[in-house]
Amino acid sequence: MKEEGEDEPLEKTAVFLHRDSSQTRKMAEGKQEAPDAKEPACLLCRRAEADPDICGDKWEKHGLCAHVFCLKFASLIFQQDNGRMGLKGFRPRDIQLAVSRAAQQHCCVCGETGATIMCCQEDCDRWFHLPCAKEGHCVTKYITPYRSYCPEHSPEQDVTVIPEPGTECPICMEPVEERKSYTTLVCPACKRAWFHRDCIQGQALRAGALYFQCPLCRDDDEFSVQMFIMGIRIPFREPTWEDNDAFAELGDRHSRCNARKCLYPGGREEAEEEGPWELLLCSSCAAEGTHRRCSGLRNNTPSWECDSCAGLGTALRDEPELNAPRDEPELNVPSLAGQDQQTQQRPTCTNEAAAAIFLAGEQQPLHGE
Repeated sequence: MKEEGEDEPLEKTAVFLHRDSSQTRKMAEGKQEAPDAKEPACLLCRRAEADPDICGDKWEKHGLCAHVFCLKFASLIFQQDNGRMGLKGFRPRDIQLAVSRAAQQHCCVCGETGATIMCCQEDCDRWFHLPCAKEGHCVTKYITPYRSYCPEHSPEQDVTVIPEPGTECPICMEPVEERKSYTTLVCPACKRAWFHRDCIQGQALRAGALYFQCPLCRDDDEFSVQMFIMGIRIPFREPTWEDNDAFAELGDRHSRCNARKCLYPGGREEAEEEGPWELLLCSSCAAEGTHRRCSGLRNNTPSWECDSCAGLGTALRDEPELNAPRDEPELNVPSLAGQDQQTQQRPTCTNEAAAAIFLAGEQQPLHGE
């Protein structure tokens, strides 16, 4: 048994709204789709094409078509808890009444009929189309209960500061206006970050509610609340930079032995879970690895550091003879900390050649002597 507002009422409403009558022709004047258009027009804003960042996606069912936010912002129309009813919870009867009512309302921005959104300010009788809101500097709050305001009654930021001369938007690096306005916003937390509305709107759409924050001070609480009030749409979803597992490779663990000579019979790409052939990753960068035996580590050694992080030839090993590079003489230079410069001792070398070079360098006359 069909629930109220399902398929049959939807079909009747679609026929009513699309029938060739003088009323619907008037509503569609200059807005309805062309006869050969591929995309159906939204019943509420009368656009076949509109900015999805403002109007959202289209919902279609049995001949009814409307943008998500055209439905949510339409005055005197409410979404039911039952999402199966009508068009995603919007009853066909309510949609029908909204379209009929809009036929008598002129948009305060473009002047055409079919305006479905009324200013929430008491005693204000201005109406507008959702796609016209940005052009007319109307504010639409993309959060329940989806309130809308005409240009005269749009909320303003309660900030008394003004930008310094030459202040640039930290997102596009272009100059901002000399004062706050509909198109120029400021962070309420630090009061130093000024940005264009379009720039911060783009960041909000990319970051989502979880990662949206001030580009300068990184405040996310007060900043997000203020941006919601000023009509910035902040979607409740993951950031776009995590789409399609864009950073999946960052979760991959290094799994190769980078010792100069790998001793494991299975090769550099293989390792065991424990023992001498367990693969240890560099404790600093985790970008290089080694089997314990390949670097002379004992089986109970818990960590290891690669040459790049510890310094060439100083990677952590248990056996002293493995500390220095194999083909280079080892120099033993004692610490000179705390000694007077005139009483510093000459460093001792492990072979006579290095000592001769050192002494010859000391006997070179200084420039100007």
